[in-house]
Amino acid sequence: MAEEEIVVTEEESTSENVTVEPHGSASAPRPGDRKYGNHKGRPSERRNGRGGFRKNLDDYLERVVAINRISKTTQGGKNMRFSALAVVGDGKGKYGFALAKSTEVPDAIKKALAKARKNMVSIEIVNGTIAHDVEGKFGATKVVLKPAPAGTGVVAGGAVRAIVELCGIRNLVAKVYGSRSPINVLRATHAGLAELKRYDKVMVLRGKKTEEQIRAARAAKAPKAAPAVEEKGDNESCLP
Repeated sequence: MAEEEIVVTEEESTSENVTVEPHGSASAPRPGDRKYGNHKGRPSERRNGRGGFRKNLDDYLERVVAINRISKTTQGGKNMRFSALAVVGDGKGKYGFALAKSTEVPDAIKKALAKARKNMVSIEIVNGTIAHDVEGKFGATKVVLKPAPAGTGVVAGGAVRAIVELCGIRNLVAKVYGSRSPINVLRATHAGLAELKRYDKVMVLRGKKTEEQIRAARAAKAPKAAPAVEEKGDNESCLP
């Protein structure tokens, strides 16, 4: 009887120290877990692991312009793929666009957005519109962009509207001539926006003003800080 009591007490002590997690719980051991080192979790659950979740930490706006199906006929049969054309912008004069291909539509869109983020371009926006008329050409496509007063909105269609709105332009009139292919329209619009010139640079090139005069004018327009007001203490306020 004494031996049986001893065995029971040992079993109870071991059961109290060791807790067995049910199968499928978050803390239960799973195949592929790292047993040594500070690397916790499976490779797919780590931040940069393959197949892990990727969070959109930036504030860029995204838009998919076109998705096409691509078929390549080979000796073994037909290979089907998809191409995605996406535009990315921050609404403050910065934009980018890219074309990517993959065997699945979500993968093609993800690749296009990542590629567009790597090729960002900045332009200057004056009062919600562009500074002057521009004309961009690419292949058989020609895009004409004209500034518009406040309240006009974006009078454009297709790919031009996507790149203009995500760029942050609120008032603009555009017209597309020639080929209406989305990728050609985007490239022609990009070529037109790249021709925008700044007032300061044009005045310097024409010899009307110097860089020092422009800097002085900017400093004069900058708001001046209000002078600090010293607060009087209780003792000073009581004095006559």
